[in-house]
Amino acid sequence: MKKLSSSTSPPFWRDKRVIPILLQAIFALLVMLLGAFFFTNALGSLKQMGMSFGYDFLGKMASFDIGDKLIEFSSTDTYGKAFLVGILNTIKVALIGIILATILGFIIGISRLSNNWLAKTVATVYVEVFRNTPLLVQIFIWFYAVFLSFPSIEKSLNAFGLFYFSNRGTVIPWFELTPSSMIWFISLLVGLFLSYIVWKVRIIKQVETGQRKYPSFWALGSLVGWGVITWMFTLQSPLLLSVPVIAGRGFDGGYTIGPGFGALLVALVMYTASYIAEIVRGGILAVPKGQVEAAKALGLKSPTILRLVILPQAIRIIIPPLTNQYLNLIKNSSLAAAVAYPELVGVGITVLSQTGKSVEVISIVILVYLSMSLFTSLLMNIFNKYTQLVER
Repeated sequence: MKKLSSSTSPPFWRDKRVIPILLQAIFALLVMLLGAFFFTNALGSLKQMGMSFGYDFLGKMASFDIGDKLIEFSSTDTYGKAFLVGILNTIKVALIGIILATILGFIIGISRLSNNWLAKTVATVYVEVFRNTPLLVQIFIWFYAVFLSFPSIEKSLNAFGLFYFSNRGTVIPWFELTPSSMIWFISLLVGLFLSYIVWKVRIIKQVETGQRKYPSFWALGSLVGWGVITWMFTLQSPLLLSVPVIAGRGFDGGYTIGPGFGALLVALVMYTASYIAEIVRGGILAVPKGQVEAAKALGLKSPTILRLVILPQAIRIIIPPLTNQYLNLIKNSSLAAAVAYPELVGVGITVLSQTGKSVEVISIVILVYLSMSLFTSLLMNIFNKYTQLVER
């Protein structure tokens, strides 16, 4: 009887290497077929209503104005530029919100583990209140009960002659660019590169000699020295401080934070920070207690232990759920439409009401949010890989 060779390969439908790829291909095909079905059905419905599918409307005049904008826009500009204004406003809210929510979340999360009874209690109350209150309700509270409750511009609240609070918005001092701003920006990049080289060289010498070479001090000194050289070359500062002043029924100078943007930003930061605080607390508690006890045995102080022992290990646990909160904040910014802040969804609703291009507008909104989420996930995955422990 002829024996089968042990090297004989099984049929491809039983091969463990092929089965996962085959299943993924089948799933992708089903998704494509389902998408094609819905798309074809939508086109048929539009045709029955006498409407056509296309994005040519993006080049037509918008015929509406946008109050809060980062770039110049008027009613004579196109719908495409209106979407660009909405996208930039969404990015502004998301970027500022992520930074502030991260800072506040880490402070609250660490405070929840504090030995100070007052700090621990305040942090706990904060988390329980803001985490268990719907975000939309918080936005309405900040919008109607806080920002719109300020007096009119003529009777606006004044803090130190620098900050003004009125129902038209909060005005704060801001910086304006000067003719030499671009030169300073390029110089800053060069200075950061040079200071990094200085820091690296001092670190290498410190390792080789075993003597302290103060790398951070030398790096900072080189950056400051490069800044002095740049100032001697330009004889002008990169930015000028613009202080707001009341001018009639408005303000001159400074930067105005509108009620819609202010309410949305504060609500997003306070809400997201409550979740980040719990993530930080869980990550710190996951660090073995033996690590902390060993650090205390070496005579390290609590702030040093937190900075050098606890956080470097906890950050590896914190990053994955922290990424989810960043994505939630980006998507939750769409609630700005409730307070008339012109971010992507708000602009999309206005365009949809004027053009009737429902499928096109919704597809643009979905694509933008998907791109922002994927980009954020990519950056956080890179950062997560950088923070992982390397086994030797």
